[in-house]
Amino acid sequence: MAKGIPTHPRVTKRLKFALKKEKGLDYVVMPLEGLWWADDLTSFNRDEKESWKWTMMIMLPPEAAKQIVQSAIASVQDKKGLPGLEGIRFETFREGRCAQTLHVGPFSAEGPTIQRVHDYISSRSALRGKHHEIYLSDIRKAAPEKWKTIIRQPME
Repeated sequence: MAKGIPTHPRVTKRLKFALKKEKGLDYVVMPLEGLWWADDLTSFNRDEKESWKWTMMIMLPPEAAKQIVQSAIASVQDKKGLPGLEGIRFETFREGRCAQTLHVGPFSAEGPTIQRVHDYISSRSALRGKHHEIYLSDIRKAAPEKWKTIIRQPME
């Protein structure tokens, strides 16, 4: 079980500052994660991005109560008036049993890696849930051929 919110960098920074000030907690911000899904899960293997739906999130420490998160969102909205902040929410996420692997390279080359994970699951069980990616690299700083992404898929 992980607490998380779809993220905006300014909200994440404000929340980190608030937890340090209010609870004395200094922590490392976890990597960005994405949940991806489509009516047909095999669309990921065919790179049919137009049919994909998504949620972005960042795991939060247990001390990040809903009220502190909502306060951080409101603070950023009051000061910056950024679009899209109304879509940020605080949720608990439970995924269960999964198969995962590390993909190294650009997102556009993930198809064969995703297919290998799906094949592995299909040989033992069945796919379920939303495709999950954990972005380990800062894509602003690393070359695309060095991007590291955990490819994860829930399974029965």
